[in-house]
Amino acid sequence: MGKITGFREYKRKNFTLAPIEERIKHYNEFTTPLSYEEMQEQGARCMDCGIPFCHSNYGCPIGNIIPQFNDQVYRGEWESAFRTLMSTNNFPEFTGRICPAPCEHACVLGLNETAVGIKNIEYSIIEKAYEEGWMRPQIPSIRTGKKVAIVGSGPAGLAAANQLNKAGYIVTVYEKELRIGGLLRYGIPNFKLDKKKVVQRRVNLMTEEGIEFITDANVGVDIPIKELQDRYDAIIITTGAGTPRDLPIENRDAKGVHFAMEFLGQNNSRVEGEKFKKSQEILATDKAVVVIGGGDTGSDCVGTSIRQGAKSVTQIELMPKSPLNRTADMPWPTYARVFKLSTSQEEGAVLDFNVLSKSFIKDANGNVKGINCVYIEWEGRGFKEIEGSEFVLEADLVLLAMGFLGPKQDDVISELSLETDPRSNIKTNGFATSIDGIFSAGDCRRGQSLVVWAINEGRECAVEVDSYLSGQKSMLNRKSASLCEI
Repeated sequence: MGKITGFREYKRKNFTLAPIEERIKHYNEFTTPLSYEEMQEQGARCMDCGIPFCHSNYGCPIGNIIPQFNDQVYRGEWESAFRTLMSTNNFPEFTGRICPAPCEHACVLGLNETAVGIKNIEYSIIEKAYEEGWMRPQIPSIRTGKKVAIVGSGPAGLAAANQLNKAGYIVTVYEKELRIGGLLRYGIPNFKLDKKKVVQRRVNLMTEEGIEFITDANVGVDIPIKELQDRYDAIIITTGAGTPRDLPIENRDAKGVHFAMEFLGQNNSRVEGEKFKKSQEILATDKAVVVIGGGDTGSDCVGTSIRQGAKSVTQIELMPKSPLNRTADMPWPTYARVFKLSTSQEEGAVLDFNVLSKSFIKDANGNVKGINCVYIEWEGRGFKEIEGSEFVLEADLVLLAMGFLGPKQDDVISELSLETDPRSNIKTNGFATSIDGIFSAGDCRRGQSLVVWAINEGRECAVEVDSYLSGQKSMLNRKSASLCEI
């Protein structure tokens, strides 16, 4: 490394956040990055650690060459750092904002000090590349003449499209919604990932590179996939894990009980200018909101509810509160599932753990008014209710954010009678489905996971599709920049 003593000389500096009272008034991103000079110091904190676990399977699913781009940033070689980053990561402008940074949990410096700020360095590299004009359309000089259709425009679909387009295939992406991006567009709030400045910026670039995007096209429902089979040489299904986990307790039919993605998707559309009939709107304004589920999706519901002007926001979780530090069952360099308030939770939510929802309470008009709850204690893999701990939570709006069970079964899976695994995900051999010429990647294949894993899936699937269509070993390689040069 260029600054062998940098980790001893410089302390970690993080991006600053806008004050809570200011940021909850809007849906814009609210982080202020460090200067590029400060980021060079942060790059100097990367150690000559011998075995860089940060870009092993423990750290980075896509194998980002982190020590190299850290060193290049330290030296002021920003364009080289950009090329290193883009050799493995199609969308660092997304991961630099929303990835939980397992790489930092695997950082060797993190054993004794605060880890290197890898995620912030990644963000700074890609934003500088846009500023300097290094990030520009890369139009393939040769086209193979073969066509690939991708069903679903989330991170896995976009990554596969990006890779195959670079390899010279004619790529068309079909999206059932009105805008491209899948989870990136409809699931993650604007204050974490700006849709026009960040997501659409990249979609526009991919369009210039020759990828065709077709929206409002629900393949397997409104458009028979047989039509795509007749027109394309290969099809990739990347429809995500769209089936939310339900809570089938008494009075589940109460008005005002919604799945988290209904709420988040509608609000994201509203922020982008879409209008909804009053009877269709899901709003937290002046309501007592209860979010059931303690993960990232639940946290996104919290931040969105606060910005909508909720009277109160309570987030409850069936599981116990995570420990503050690593325990024996989460040793370094694995991802440490320790307790940390999200930026949304810091904005004013009440958190409660070990809470079991027993039944919803509704009024004479069928509107939800509360939840009958009880505290539980865990015994091994099971739990028991704590006698006498029953209580009622006031609730005018309940948002179910308890994860996802798998892909929707009533579209391409049903039409093609695709084989599925015991968890209802599309069953594949590698990335090939049970039908010749049809492949699958992302959450609909592996189950609910991180955006960075979806990008990895899309890249790997592209390798397999390239081999299938070319009849030879693919030149695409997620560990190499051979066909990923910018």
